[in-house]
Amino acid sequence: MTSYQLDKLGPPTGEASGVVSWEGLAEAIDALPALPPADPLDRYAIRHVTMLWLAADKTDHTRRAYYADLAAWLSWCDRTGLDPLNARRADVDAWKTTLTVTGRDGLPRPAAPSTVARTLAGVSSWYRYLQSNDVADRNPIGAVTRPKRGKVSPLPALDERSTATLLDYAESRARRNETEASWRDAALLCLLFYTGLRVTGITSATVPDLDVDSGHTILRYTAKGGLRDFVPLVPPALRPLHRYLEVRAAREGVAVTKLSGPLLATAPHAHDTGKPGGKALRQRDVWQTLRKFAEQAGIPGAAHISPHTARRTTGTLLLSHDVPVQKVQDLLGHADIRTTRDSYDAHRHKLDTSPVHTLAQIIADHRGG
Repeated sequence: MTSYQLDKLGPPTGEASGVVSWEGLAEAIDALPALPPADPLDRYAIRHVTMLWLAADKTDHTRRAYYADLAAWLSWCDRTGLDPLNARRADVDAWKTTLTVTGRDGLPRPAAPSTVARTLAGVSSWYRYLQSNDVADRNPIGAVTRPKRGKVSPLPALDERSTATLLDYAESRARRNETEASWRDAALLCLLFYTGLRVTGITSATVPDLDVDSGHTILRYTAKGGLRDFVPLVPPALRPLHRYLEVRAAREGVAVTKLSGPLLATAPHAHDTGKPGGKALRQRDVWQTLRKFAEQAGIPGAAHISPHTARRTTGTLLLSHDVPVQKVQDLLGHADIRTTRDSYDAHRHKLDTSPVHTLAQIIADHRGG
């Protein structure tokens, strides 16, 4: 599997465009090993059905992830001389022990349990789709034991003070610089923390997605799974966003109401006319901006902050102030309330109500100093 083949599937940045390039998809499917050649006369040929599986009800990000999972499995089948339609549980058990990831040092290492579980889920989805179209008789992933995920969140939330400090820093910086890029970055951080949206919901939003409903300014966005939804924007989030759009409109020589394109876009390069700006921010841009500002603002653990940190912060802060878990679930777009309760609320309570705090008080009474 090469990056070229993955690029055929759509934007590599995670934007949920919902647009499928059938030609690119067909080329990517043709590159998969261990499957019989495509048969243009058979509408239920495995490669054609696989293409439909990838295209159906998936964002670009999910499509690329599933393709990578399937390519890893089929490559192993090809190397071991196994027909994937004849595979059994024992084959999957043998394969999953070989899964590796490449670390920052460039060296391979065993994949984390969460990575193995996600990979198995992707391949299992493919087999279920084949079964539903009578292309496969069994799903060898079905009976495989999935690794259990750890209870400790790898992406902790910020506390109230750190969140306020970060947002104040971004907006103060924008006021000092008064540049399009500075106001865009301040708007970006406010949208992340005041809405709890996934990063793709923000990077794929366009200016026309801003709307007014029942007296509230709302942002329409593409949620996980390609569904359209909306979230109200509160004044602290609208303030830097409105200023950003004003500065951007002034540069383009149009009224704010005439702006189009991505809601948050790259600004023209000051010294390179070949970079006129206007492109949607990439997920990597959001990641780098958030981490850079967190470091500059002196936020503890800045090196480990990611866009999902903002999402976790939104959910955790709301739950810690007794907002009903059902309302937080709706805001974050969790299909299962257990995701909200177990990953956000239970994690917070494990920190706040741990008996180690009582233990510290007990021992403190007998310690010197």
